[in-house]
Amino acid sequence: MKLRLPLALKVSVWLLLNLVVLVALAVGLVAYNGGLSWNGLMEGPPGRRVEALVDSSLGDIMALGREEREDALLDFAKDNGVEAMLVSGPGRIIAGEAREIPVTVREALRAIRPPPEPDREPGKPPKRRLLLLKTGQPSAFWITVPIHHKPGAPPLWVVLRAPTLASLLRLLDLTTWLWLGAAAAAISVLFWLPMVRNLTRDLARLTSATREIANGRFDTRVNASRRDELGALGESVNNMAARLDQMSTGQKRFLGDIAHELGSPLGRMQVSVEILQQRADPALLPSIQDVREEVDHMARLVEELLSFTRAGLQPRDTPLATVELASLVERVLVREDAKNAVTVRLLAGIAVKAVPGMLERALCNLVRNALRHAGQGVAVTIRAEVTGAKVNLIVEDEGPGVPPEALSRLGEPLFRPDLSRNRDGGGTGLGLAIVKTCIESSGGSVTFSIRQPNGLCVTLQLVSAA
Repeated sequence: MKLRLPLALKVSVWLLLNLVVLVALAVGLVAYNGGLSWNGLMEGPPGRRVEALVDSSLGDIMALGREEREDALLDFAKDNGVEAMLVSGPGRIIAGEAREIPVTVREALRAIRPPPEPDREPGKPPKRRLLLLKTGQPSAFWITVPIHHKPGAPPLWVVLRAPTLASLLRLLDLTTWLWLGAAAAAISVLFWLPMVRNLTRDLARLTSATREIANGRFDTRVNASRRDELGALGESVNNMAARLDQMSTGQKRFLGDIAHELGSPLGRMQVSVEILQQRADPALLPSIQDVREEVDHMARLVEELLSFTRAGLQPRDTPLATVELASLVERVLVREDAKNAVTVRLLAGIAVKAVPGMLERALCNLVRNALRHAGQGVAVTIRAEVTGAKVNLIVEDEGPGVPPEALSRLGEPLFRPDLSRNRDGGGTGLGLAIVKTCIESSGGSVTFSIRQPNGLCVTLQLVSAA
């Protein structure tokens, strides 16, 4: 027996793993760089890198002449993509970029007391405090690096101004960490994408399958191999479709058997009524005519029931043939004696894949239905539209049409839009059901719509043979 893992458990475990990875990366980044604040960066490797750069390039700057100082600061600025200046005391620029130092930076410099000369091991410089400040209007990042100086002399700083975050990251050598952050995001996507894609794909398949089943295609099945709730749902959908298919097939066979059994007695009744009509007293002829009409109506109903069951019991694996629409429509109009009542707008050469007999039966029913319900003198049109790999064969009339609320039920067996119709105007309610069953057996679909300003439009969508 397969072990089923709840979907909620799968999502929870996946989320926990993702969070563990992200937290581990974040903790490592914060610990490595000294903290979350700007100044925290200066206490970690980025600050030590800046300090080393300044010491190697500008450590002995006070031993240089004025012009040499300017050149040294200019070279440092170009090499590192920042502005560099030498500042004394509370913010007086001695050399470098002649730029106004913001108040916040000057106040931060005043708050720093000159480092005392504690007892320390020989050869080790005193610990220095680097600052990183962000200012606005214009936005910039300021880094202050104390310069070693003689005791009692005014404090000196190398002040660096990074005009953009990109230049700051370059100076602090944090580009690698940016790539690590991007990698963490990519790992998160790679963690979740397969699972989410798997879920959405199977949900889409379930949605498509239930839509097909709702449209009467009970042979639809879905993959139920998953070992979670979606797999159980797939099995339930397959079981439901199988039961519906069994019930639908059994119902059609039952109707077909009844219709077949009724055929013989109805045929004998028609013959008997005709003989009775020929031999009966003239005074009884109206009553006999009523009986004959009722028997004929029952015979038509039985015939349509047989047509409906034959169409519904058509093998689903019946091979499709190429059917040329123009010649098919010509045969249908001759069979229904409707050449003068129907306008045909078909381009030569349009062909579809279908079961020829089923498609012809469907089109005969549509033409007969349109002529019956539209009334004499009302235009009936047959036309075709080619849309990519599909062909829409459209039969429309300018008759009274059907109520909008009846559109969704057209094609249901024994459904008639107007329940008040008698048998002469309302038919048996099986004509459009036969059309739908025949077209679906050819791998197509049927759509009913209201024609503007009035009338009914029936669209048969079939696969193009081109």
